[in-house]
Amino acid sequence: MIRGSIVALVTPMDPTGAVDDQALARLVEWHIEAGTTAIVAVGTTGESATLDEAEHCAVIARIVELVAGRIPVIGGTGANSTTEAIRLTRCAADAGADAALLVTPYYNKPTQAGLIAHHSAVAAAVAIPQILYNVPGRTACDMRPETVAELARVDNIVGVKEATGDLARVEQMRTLCGADFALYSGDDATGCEFMLRGGDGVISVTANVAPHAMAALCRAALAGEQSVATDLDARLAHLHRHLFAESNPIPVKWALAEMGLMQTGIRLPLTWLAPDCHARVRQALVDAGVL
Repeated sequence: MIRGSIVALVTPMDPTGAVDDQALARLVEWHIEAGTTAIVAVGTTGESATLDEAEHCAVIARIVELVAGRIPVIGGTGANSTTEAIRLTRCAADAGADAALLVTPYYNKPTQAGLIAHHSAVAAAVAIPQILYNVPGRTACDMRPETVAELARVDNIVGVKEATGDLARVEQMRTLCGADFALYSGDDATGCEFMLRGGDGVISVTANVAPHAMAALCRAALAGEQSVATDLDARLAHLHRHLFAESNPIPVKWALAEMGLMQTGIRLPLTWLAPDCHARVRQALVDAGVL
């Protein structure tokens, strides 16, 4: 089981929107050195919705190549079309990714039965370990704990990224799904408490800009060192909040550019961070000790 600080890595781009391979290589090395335990390649934070299928597969393959087996790589392969999700998941498997992360189909609002059928079909088609991803604030579709439990019976569905911020779901899903099913927070603001309540890690936006601190926080929380974990979390609280000053990944890409780690590239319909948000995101970086 992958545990700890898992970065939902941005896809660095130049000002034209082209993928910046040099910046990607720098970010991968930085995360490995910082103690990040795994990388999500081209998840939703990685702008999966605006990369075409060939680019999507190519970036996953490139990150696998750059990591070279040093930490696990989880390919973001979700889509609102089951056939597309199967193709992307097959790409991740063929590239050598260790697992796939599949967001619930967005916009079309499937029923719980539809979610079970969708994820079961992907799991049957591609043998790679698969992690469910529930983020109803972005998808308009909430995968209920009972549905997660049903899917946990599928051999290669191995975990869930739960991004509702509802901490009551940790105990509920642990009871329903068992100790061997991985529970990851997808909400940085509640991730520390999620782990203290029995979760296995955080798939994190904050880790993009503060990988050392997030790795230390996760190590402490998973070891049950509550006071250490909560102290570290308090230092990151402004980042947890202000990295969502506008739609993710707008603020985190601006923050990385401000830190000199990537160029000012993002793809439409996302736009660069509005000037009236700059001061608070910059101050959050200062408060966290990363700028």
